[in-house]
Amino acid sequence: MPQFKRWLQRPNPVHLACAATAEMFGTMFFVFVGVGSVAVSSEFVQGLDVVRILSIGIAHGLALVVAVGAASGISGGHINPAVTISMLVVGLVDVITAAAYVAAQLIGAVCGAGLVKAITPASRHVALGAHTLGAGVSVGQGVLTEIILSALLVYAVFAAAVDPKGPAHLAPVLIGFSVLVDHIVGVPLTGASMNPARSFGAAVWAGVWDNHWIYWFGTIVGACVVSIAYCLVFLVPREYGDKVKALSPSGRRIQAKKRTLLVSPFHS
Repeated sequence: MPQFKRWLQRPNPVHLACAATAEMFGTMFFVFVGVGSVAVSSEFVQGLDVVRILSIGIAHGLALVVAVGAASGISGGHINPAVTISMLVVGLVDVITAAAYVAAQLIGAVCGAGLVKAITPASRHVALGAHTLGAGVSVGQGVLTEIILSALLVYAVFAAAVDPKGPAHLAPVLIGFSVLVDHIVGVPLTGASMNPARSFGAAVWAGVWDNHWIYWFGTIVGACVVSIAYCLVFLVPREYGDKVKALSPSGRRIQAKKRTLLVSPFHS
């Protein structure tokens, strides 16, 4: 259940430094593999075909599985400013933590894209995986595409990682696969960002800033809409229902029996 009083909490500086560092390295790894898949695949295929789209999608998806899984025990494994902001708006993280995470993610993204530029020949530096709108795609269509793609990603995040009844052990896999399938649809349209840090890191080194705002506005709007909707539709009613059940006569009997069993395991 969201707790908006968390917005003003002050995190432990040491814990925050460790968590932000995990976010930086996780995002750096994710962007390195993602941008690298675009740069390397350009050597074999000019333009986009099904094989290249799949390879880019698989690279991003599997890299995110690893990045989220590795960082989840330290920072929660956001690896994405849109995910962090979506959790901020529903009170799941405080303002200071959110700001530190976003800064770390952007630094990591710039480092990851920079590493790709450092290890690849100049002939493969064309755009360096920077996101741009596809041929014939309007600004409005680009914004809507990023909203929808980011909504699917954050739905997977909340359903698997945030929801107490979700399959937390599968969260990295479900989140990574949501990015993979989003790429299959989104690469020809917008490049399939879903992650402002991924777009920012590539844009810094490629110098491509055309319609860059779309990859902030669309991703954050889609993420925040889903985070608010998930809490209102699933988490809040469920918690209210649990409270009502606990206050009912049958609920009190169940709770009383549970307390008795905890005291005496031989109670019958």
